[in-house]
Amino acid sequence: MEKIIETQVLVIGGGVTGTGIARDLCLRGFDVVLIEKKDLNAGASGGNHGLLHSGARYIASDPEAAVECNSEIRILKKMAGHCIQRTGGLFVAVRGDDENYIADFPGLCDRAGIPFEAVSVRDAIKLEPVLSANLIAAYQVNDASINPFKISIENMNDAVSRGARYLSFCKLESFDMEKKKIVRANVRNQVNGKAFQIQAQTYINASGAWAGYIAQMADISIPMVFSKGTLLVTSRRLARHVINRLRKATDADILVPGGVVSILGTTSLRVDHPDNIHPTVDEVDYIIDQGAQMIPMLATCRYVRAYSGVRPLVSAGGDDDRNVSRGYTLMDHERDGVDNFITITGGKLTTFRLMAEKTCDRVCEKLGVDAACQTEVIPLPATRSGEWSEPGIPHGGFKEFKASGDAILCECEMVPASAIDSIINSICKDKGTPDLSSIAVRSRVGKGPCQGAFCSVRILSHMYQTGQMSDTSGIQELKKFLNERWKGEHALLWDQAIVQSSIKEMIHCGVFGLELEK
Repeated sequence: MEKIIETQVLVIGGGVTGTGIARDLCLRGFDVVLIEKKDLNAGASGGNHGLLHSGARYIASDPEAAVECNSEIRILKKMAGHCIQRTGGLFVAVRGDDENYIADFPGLCDRAGIPFEAVSVRDAIKLEPVLSANLIAAYQVNDASINPFKISIENMNDAVSRGARYLSFCKLESFDMEKKKIVRANVRNQVNGKAFQIQAQTYINASGAWAGYIAQMADISIPMVFSKGTLLVTSRRLARHVINRLRKATDADILVPGGVVSILGTTSLRVDHPDNIHPTVDEVDYIIDQGAQMIPMLATCRYVRAYSGVRPLVSAGGDDDRNVSRGYTLMDHERDGVDNFITITGGKLTTFRLMAEKTCDRVCEKLGVDAACQTEVIPLPATRSGEWSEPGIPHGGFKEFKASGDAILCECEMVPASAIDSIINSICKDKGTPDLSSIAVRSRVGKGPCQGAFCSVRILSHMYQTGQMSDTSGIQELKKFLNERWKGEHALLWDQAIVQSSIKEMIHCGVFGLELEK
């Protein structure tokens, strides 16, 4: 007999919107279960710039989204400050850029209520010496960078501390429907293969780019557009500010500082399906070529990784995905004949809290609950298991770790054994299965210059020594982890990156014979 889990609200999707919804609902007193077919931030929430928009990027193409971003960045800085770097932002134009747009920029910002300040070319280059000598205009804005993994981890941690249940690697397979309602969700654990059911009063589809597929299970059609964006990670931080190209939103026009690295992108390419996407050589070349017009050293600096995400856009028709609104779409499917089903998709990382608030407001209306949103007034707590997702060296250097007897398992990002143990304990507390991939979501392991060459084996060895692993599954987990890192390396292999990748191949294939293992 299949196990049945009962709850008030089932949230489908473990990205930043889904985890934000789970926390909001718990603060309003609801019993919540969140399921995710992989792990936290497996979709667009883990494949973005980590940029908190001031809204200035959208003042011409999507003014409504611009206003939402401007409001939400202020709230998030107050409520989730430990996940945010207050970098500030620059919009800069170079010779050849559209001078009409440059002239219109101040008025468009004023119209959207977005604060800005004109900066002379000389002062802009003083602020950011990496900028091109061909600079012709610059403005300062209120951009910031956010750690998207940390914000989701902290949202989920707080929700769980308030009674929510998080079920990772649990995939929705179908709904059971009766009399215009979903009565059960049929779910399968992807790790052990066991099927179970979740019975809820309300079901929330927060699955991002997969929202259309989830809706189809309830015989509902959502016109989703899949827009792939690719980004590049530099080996070091190149600038203090977020640097935007002062032109209408297009490809390869943003550099975002994140901890000790910078992230350059992005693209917008229509794809047929949100699964199995990866960066291409052509995208990498184009991003670097465009970025170097704004910051010349981008043409020669070292990149450690490329990655892609899929934007969950709801289309009203047309071929240019840049013209599809970046605003969110909230659908109460009562209009489609399903009374207890809600979809929230689209939007920006910057507006996730607002998206969660509006979704939870709708849940309250449907269930007759009088409970106001509190995420605007109750700060998001910091937790021990969330701190290791932060780039850089948060807890000192080699000498401090050596003095404490705490072995360094990831030298690129200075992650010690105690951090891995803390992360594993957190995963187990949530009834998850700790492995290399789930540890990487919650930390910086594998994200440095070696891209997992050394830390992957060290962490697996540590897990065997501490009894977290005891069978041969570690070999397959190692393959899966390294293949994921390779997906982000192969499109940008030149110069030092080739050397680093060759070392990894020699270690894992030449010495360990990993490619020979079945």
